[in-house]
Amino acid sequence: MSENELGAYLRSLRESVTPADVGLPAGPRRRTPGLRRAELAMLAGISVEYLARLEQGRDRHPSAQVLASICDALQLPLESRAQLRHLLKAEEGHYLCGAAPMPAREVRPTVRALLDRLEPTPAVVRNLLGEAVAYTEAYARLMGPVGALDEDPPSLIRYVFTDPRARAAYPDWNHAADEQVAALHYDLSRRDPYVAELVEELTITAGTPFTDRIKAPSRLPSPTGVTRFVHPEVGDLRLAYETLSLPEADGQHVLIHLPADAATGRALDRLQGLRPGGLRAVGD
Repeated sequence: MSENELGAYLRSLRESVTPADVGLPAGPRRRTPGLRRAELAMLAGISVEYLARLEQGRDRHPSAQVLASICDALQLPLESRAQLRHLLKAEEGHYLCGAAPMPAREVRPTVRALLDRLEPTPAVVRNLLGEAVAYTEAYARLMGPVGALDEDPPSLIRYVFTDPRARAAYPDWNHAADEQVAALHYDLSRRDPYVAELVEELTITAGTPFTDRIKAPSRLPSPTGVTRFVHPEVGDLRLAYETLSLPEADGQHVLIHLPADAATGRALDRLQGLRPGGLRAVGD
């Protein structure tokens, strides 16, 4: 890595954004391209002096919140935000997690057998980071076409906050986002370093929609409820969900989706290629 890669990248980002891109007047003729430091500092809510220190490499350890403010001010895409986070971690020389045990990404054989028994119901096993570590074929047919399983391992919270397709998949996006952060608040109370690392990542990559929620008073996630979901093949769905906790040592839970009404039951039948009536709505 170069002597001041983080600062150089910050400066290149500032110089690549025009005043018009962020809603500012162009003003008099500029000697350098892009935004002036004073303009970015004003938009990000930091001092010009501090921004200069970052760009010049005199301060190489900005907080995730400061970088998120700069990203939001520049209206950066996810790729640029991810690169900034990578450079920040390289400057620090370590991640927060240290030698803490990694959240489980394997499931026990009996849990895998349980998923097999649940077919053709959409069900997923998630760990403390909200990663999908195992799921039914029915879940893949439900979530795959909207892009929620593109990552390895798939992460619903990253999908909800950083993938633009999530806002089409979840018409009540604010509710979906609230529930994802509620689960993180719960695990943060356990002081899990991997969860703290994920919070730092999303602070930078997702920006204000995430940070506003993580700073709000914490609450427990809802273990059951109904969510609206739009599937590109079968349309609008109302999915009831139930959360089954596995033993604490597993650090995992099973999330099961069921049709909340008859129309959703018929749509899921079509999606799964079942004969009509294969999946009953909750309460039938």
